[in-house]
Parts: sequence; C-alpha cells; structure tokens
Amino acid sequence: MIGKFINFCSPHSTYYQQLRATALSTSLRSLRPHSTAVDMDKVYLRNAQNTDELHITFRYANQALKLDRSFNFCRRMDERVDEALIRIRNNVEKELTKKSKKKAKGAATVETPLPANPNEIIVEFRRDGSDERILGVTFEELLKNLEDGLKLRIQETNFDVLLNQPWIDSVQLPSSILAGFPVYPLKLELEFASREHSTAEWYRAVKPANGIFNEQVNWERCAEGLIYQTSSSDIDHHLKLVIRPGNEQGLLGPATECISKLPVQPGPSDCPFEQRHQYTKQPLSGPNDIRVVSYNLLADLYADGDYARKTLFPYCAANALKIDYRKQLFIKELLGYNADLICLQEVDLKIFEHDLKHVLHSFSGIMTPKGTCAEGVALFYRISRFELLKNYVLHLGDNISTLPVFTPLWNRIKHNEQLAKRICERSTTLQLSLLQLKETGRYVLVANTHLYFHPDADHIRLLQIGFSLIFVEHIYKQVIKERNISSQNIGLIFCGDFNSVPECGIYKLMTEQFVGSDFVDWSSNEEQAVKDVELRQPFLMNSACGTPLYTNYTTLFAACLDYIFYQSDSFDLLQSVPLPTLEQLSENEAIPSIKFPSDHVALIADLAFKSR
Repeated sequence: MIGKFINFCSPHSTYYQQLRATALSTSLRSLRPHSTAVDMDKVYLRNAQNTDELHITFRYANQALKLDRSFNFCRRMDERVDEALIRIRNNVEKELTKKSKKKAKGAATVETPLPANPNEIIVEFRRDGSDERILGVTFEELLKNLEDGLKLRIQETNFDVLLNQPWIDSVQLPSSILAGFPVYPLKLELEFASREHSTAEWYRAVKPANGIFNEQVNWERCAEGLIYQTSSSDIDHHLKLVIRPGNEQGLLGPATECISKLPVQPGPSDCPFEQRHQYTKQPLSGPNDIRVVSYNLLADLYADGDYARKTLFPYCAANALKIDYRKQLFIKELLGYNADLICLQEVDLKIFEHDLKHVLHSFSGIMTPKGTCAEGVALFYRISRFELLKNYVLHLGDNISTLPVFTPLWNRIKHNEQLAKRICERSTTLQLSLLQLKETGRYVLVANTHLYFHPDADHIRLLQIGFSLIFVEHIYKQVIKERNISSQNIGLIFCGDFNSVPECGIYKLMTEQFVGSDFVDWSSNEEQAVKDVELRQPFLMNSACGTPLYTNYTTLFAACLDYIFYQSDSFDLLQSVPLPTLEQLSENEAIPSIKFPSDHVALIADLAFKSR
C-alpha cells in the first residue's frame, strides 16, 4: 500500500502554505491527484539548483501498528540537521501514537509499545560503518560527501540517503478524455529528470461500486509511452498512468501513478477534419515540398466566460466550449495533417506549454505572446526537415514609432493623434522565422500574425500589414545579403488570421502589391481617416487556398478572414485541402461545436520550391 503523504516544512519556507494544504488532504487514493511509490528503505533528498530548499521524502512502516505512511518535509540547506531531526522525530512519534491508541482499543496488548519518552524514539543520521551520530552540521555540510554512504535511522529502520534522484513533483490527467483521441499527462513537472528518459504505462479499470480504487482493483494494461490513443473499448473505464522519471544517465526514480477523475467518454464521430485527413495521409516526401497549416485555435481566454457562452457562442454545447474538450479535437486534427510548418493564432500560453509542445513531439515550437496577453501566435516546424536559423518578433504597437525602417510611413500618419494613439495601443504581433531545409539548403521565411479585429478598423489593419511587410522586406534583404544567397533559394510564406475579407485592402496589397491613397479602407473610421497614404510591397504573392466563402463561421459573423499567402515566384502550389462545406459548418448552427474546436477552420496547402 502506498500511504498518504504527510508534509512538514519550515514556516519560513516559500512552499509552506502549499505543503501544509497537502498535509491536510484526504487519504483516499482515488481522490488524490497522484501518489508516488517511495521505496521502503530509501530517503529521498532534493535540492533544486539555485534554491536553498531541501525536500526530504521517506516512507515509514510499522507492521505491528499497521502504520504505513510517506512523510515529506521541506527544510533549508543552511539549517542544522539537529533541528530537522527533532521535527522528524516529533511527527513520526505523533503518527505512532495515533496508531498505538487505535491498536490498544482493539487488543489487550501491543507487541511494540512506544517509548514512554518521545525523545527515546531514535531518529538520527549516521555514516556507513559508523556508530557515531551526526550532529552540529548543516544539511549543506552533511551532503557534501555521500560517497561513504549516509543513513537515516528511524527506530529499527535504516534508510539509504539518496540526493537529487529523478522525481515527479506534479502530474495529473485531463478532466475530459474522449474515446478515439490522444490522451497524455497534464502539468507533468519533473525534477532531475526528462520526459524522453522517463517511462510510462497506461492501465484501465471500471470504478468499483464503492467508488474507491484500492489494491483489489484489477487494472488492465493498455499501452506504453506518455501519449495513449484511446479507443471505443476504453469507454466507461478510468485510466491510470504510471510514470517512472528518468535521466540521461539511465537512472530511474520512484514511480508515480495518477488516476483519471472521470471515465473515458464517447468522442464525436465523423468530424469534418477526419475527411480532410484523407488528403494528408502521409507527410510530403519531396525534398523541396512543404505542407503548411494555418489555424486560429480560439483561445480559451476568449471562450471561457459568460460573454462567450451567452453572446458569442450561445449555440455551442457548454461542454464542447471547454478547452479540455476542444484541445482534444484540434490536437488530433493537427496531427492528422502531417504538416511541415504549422502557424497558429490565439494560442493560450498554458496550451502551448502543457499540450502542444509535448504532443507535437516531431516539431519544435516557438511561442510569441501578444504583449502581456496570455495568448499569442506560435510556429511549429518539423525537426527532421528544418533548422531554425533565426526568429524575429515584432510587437507592432511598441515599435512603429521608433524603428528607423518605419519612419517614412510613420511620418505620414503620426499627425493624426487619434489614429496614432489607436494603432500604437494595439498588441498585434508579427512572428518571423528564418528556416533552412536540411535536404536542399534552401531558405524559408515564415511570417505569422493575427491582426486587430474591430469592425471599424480596416484602416488600422491595412496599416498593420503595411508596417509588417516593410519589416519582412527589410529582413528578407538582410538575409540575402548576410548569407550571400540568390533570390531563387529563398521563399516567403505569410500565414495568419488577418481579420480581413478578400474585398479589403490587405488581400489587394498582398496579391496586387499596391493599395492607392483613395482606397475605401482608409476611411473606415472618419475621425481616424488615413490621408495621402499609399502602400506598396515587392513580393509576388498568391493565396494558397484562394478566397473561400468562410474560414470563420459564427451566428454573428461568417466570412473569409484567414490566408496562407506564398511567394509565387519561389513556390508552386501542389494542392490545397478542401474546406468544410456549408452543410458541415452549419450542422450544429455554427462553430465551434461538438465537431469543430474553433470558430475558425484550418487552412492546409502543399507547396514546392520551383526548380532552380
């Protein structure tokens, strides 16, 4: 049996409140977020780098008193071991006393009575082969030399002292697990270990009638690895994940297990993205071929709230609007596209850190938040195909009035104070990444953005793309010069949610290279109207997916807002994956829905560098 963790730490520790709360938690295994199988003969000491905190964990058992508990203490490296030993002794004695009283009620005698004086309970550090207790030193001094072997003795039990073994601080499973979708641990926090060197096994079982997962439950083994692809046979089963943390030296720490709070639920069938997967069954094989995905995921920041539930998406089932449901859909969707480049918008920081980074394990990801916002844009590139040479981040609002390359355009609009103030207050961000194909050595400049959304802001969006293209042109020329490459060996791909329909100036600028000073967008807000400004850009660009009727489909608004623009003198378009039909988009009135995880749909296009 793995006993309940009892936690004690110094009152001045930064983790004091957290550990105290853990100490008061329930002892039912089925309700604990996770439990660690601590070896009976070992005490684990952990001192994270650049911290003064020392975590001490051990499991102490007394068969006669039916005591089996794991203790977790948080002390300080500069603390004398004498003080910590007193604290350990007091709390071990407290547990022994409780068990002794219970034993006494049910039996006339107790086989192993407690010492009358608690100070007689033996708790001490010793070196191997020495009978001398270690006192009067700090933990920092004590742990300088572990080669001679260090023991912690508690009564009749001797523990080997191990320092900084692979360890799991925290792990949990999602609150929603759908059959037919991948499941993986959330917030897996490791110490002195890495995911790639850890082992994991999945099990399943039906919850017993009493609601408690105890030792009598028969867990059926399902799979190995941190990601498990569930199936219909898992429905109504709870899942258990057992992880052993490991490091690159091959050392494995104690196993930690975690049981899902809810059983596996039936997942949606016949999702439209599964039909789209028929066009992307295999990754592209050509050395110059590149599959690109652009997708606004609908950040939880904007979907989790009364305004979203009652005004923006009242037609969407409440459970289908939750991020724990939606992310299962868009992760399966993204995996099925077998992409080389994935440009995402409205990516929650938490989703990037705890989900996308780990599930898209064939990719490396770059997250760029929108200013201080908890969401932003992200690029994932396939590691086997690309090398990242440089990543550029442009926060437009912070830089358009200061970067020298923007001076000519800025000087033409800065005198309109309302206009200047509004555009400079926007958190719009451009992510620009220079990648190189490993097989051919050719370069790809990938731009990713999400422009301002407001209905009266066509002029703001047009200026934002104007400034963005000035920056892209600047970097493009700089790369060619610094790396001494020809224009045939570099191509621009510009993805994003541009919040702009094809009739507006952004599409015209991208595909026709020019927007005149009399274009209607400049007057979308009369007080901020842009005067005597025309925009040009040097790149021959096409829209890979054309101008579909809808890339965003809600009851309040539906139109084409998302694009994959590509440099047509550098790339050929091999295919663009057909978008969902109007019938599919409107099956549940609009999207998001139980089959669509976002209010936008993904764009997918296969490009190929032109022959040299």
